[in-house]
Amino acid sequence: MNQSDYDLRQLAGAEQVAVTAAHEFVRLAQEAVADRGRFPVALSGGSTPRRLYQLLAEKPFREQIDWSKIEVFWGDERGVPPDHPDSNYRMARETLLEKVPIPAGHVHRMQGEREDRDAAARDYQAEIARVFGVASEGEPAPFDLVLLGMGPDGHTASLFPLTGALKETRRWVVANYVPKLNAHRLTLTRPILNRAAQVMFLIVGPDKAKPLAEVLEGPPDPERLPSQFIQPGPGRLLFLADTEAARQLRRGK
Repeated sequence: MNQSDYDLRQLAGAEQVAVTAAHEFVRLAQEAVADRGRFPVALSGGSTPRRLYQLLAEKPFREQIDWSKIEVFWGDERGVPPDHPDSNYRMARETLLEKVPIPAGHVHRMQGEREDRDAAARDYQAEIARVFGVASEGEPAPFDLVLLGMGPDGHTASLFPLTGALKETRRWVVANYVPKLNAHRLTLTRPILNRAAQVMFLIVGPDKAKPLAEVLEGPPDPERLPSQFIQPGPGRLLFLADTEAARQLRRGK
């Protein structure tokens, strides 16, 4: 990935990553609400953003956001019910959403538990289009912020290496089967992720050092390292990484 295509902040530890992300979330939310009257964001699952969500639910960050103007979506979801311990929705609900005054109608959950996952993906695309007021078969809706993580294999959202969702160039949301996990997921796709005004990766821990170095400084190989597919065009691409995750990088910004 060309160094001019992204911003990288190397931070001392996981807490610093979460605090920096919280400040960035607040800044973007305030700007979006002032400019356009709302702030549509796609949340990430996994362990790394948990602390960010806890911070946003507490003072001082909680009071700095007009939660009535936030529209919450998800970047991906596991094939489980919303009360399952592995549910990305459940994690965000318990750490953030039930602790802030966000209208219930502004929380847009992926229905990963549905048996017909293709229909669930199409319905989620239609829901995104409805909220944004755009055609569901047209250009992807532009999120103000997409939060992402990166797995040790270089995956992001539920765009796993060598899986079918990587080839999608039109649909915004698809079902994706991940053979190595023997698991079904729903995920946003490259077209809509790359329309975002800002994509922010949160990357923490020594197991992320090798994939982060490969994604940012290695040769292009996005089928093996799907995070390389995330290049939001005119939008901003920001990596927040702790020192453990950034230790194999040859250069910083």
